Amino acid sequence: MDQSDATASVRGERKAPATIYDIARHTGFSPSTVSRALNKPGRLNATTERRIRDAAEELGYRINPMARALPTGKTGTLGLVVSDITNPVYFDLVRGAEHIASEADSTLIFADSQESARLERSIAERLQTSVDGLLLVGSRLGDQDIRELSSVKPLVVVNRLVDGVPAVVPDVAPGIEAALGALRERGHRRIAYLAGPEASWMNTLRWQTLFDLAVSWGLSIVEIKSTEPTRAGGAEAFQRIVAADVTAVFAYNDLIALGLLRASRDRGVAVPESLSIVGFDDIFGADLPTPALSSIRSPLGELGERATRRLLTEIDGAPAEAGAALPTRFIDRESIAAVRS
Repeated sequence: MDQSDATASVRGERKAPATIYDIARHTGFSPSTVSRALNKPGRLNATTERRIRDAAEELGYRINPMARALPTGKTGTLGLVVSDITNPVYFDLVRGAEHIASEADSTLIFADSQESARLERSIAERLQTSVDGLLLVGSRLGDQDIRELSSVKPLVVVNRLVDGVPAVVPDVAPGIEAALGALRERGHRRIAYLAGPEASWMNTLRWQTLFDLAVSWGLSIVEIKSTEPTRAGGAEAFQRIVAADVTAVFAYNDLIALGLLRASRDRGVAVPESLSIVGFDDIFGADLPTPALSSIRSPLGELGERATRRLLTEIDGAPAEAGAALPTRFIDRESIAAVRS
């Protein structure tokens, strides 16, 4: 049997998916009764609903989201768009969002905008035709673009604030203050911030928070651009860090910090003896290099959970519950040390 014959054979053995009419024949109830039991729980008595649901499970019935949307107006699907699928900072956040979506019997559709505002807008518009609401994580869109998308369907932004749009943002101040305090106690007075993408709202917040605190403490602080928020971007910035004559660096994220750490080691600059480095987000693997990376940890899983709950609330039209901002905290590892005298 050649490949085409084998494929045809497999297709011929596939069973057609069960329908509400199959369940109706199996249970003796009318198709409309079956539909109410499956799509509008609580409308029938518990015994009838249980018989129908047991039959649906026995027959392998799966609710079609598009069909369910006809009577309810809801598909039971949520869209989540991130700025860079390769960045491990999103792992816990997506897992947290998926956890809450599953609890709500919703399906989470995941998309990557590849750090492109144009692509992000296109993806968001296409997703809005088939989902009940959107989560935009680390959005690179302008505020007006986000407001326009929010006017079409419920939308929540994560790691970003936009006037008039629901948002979930961590409190970066506790982690930054603790990290800068640890450096000051170790004698550091000349510090650099290795920046992330200019379109990143969170990049601006981190830099401004660090800048204000450093100035209030009488420390010297300088912003240095990176070419991209990756290890390659951190490595490429090495010469600019050396030229700045600083003793410590805050990086926009852990990937940039790890790239700088590797480049420093490769070029004979000892970390932390000659240069202290602090990352941001405390991603999986931040503790694996030598020296282990000190980082400011964001509550990523909780952010994903809270954002998804807020989106579900927006979809249902219910009032949002007020909640305290989720704080960041400094994880002090091996990549910072006292300034050499």
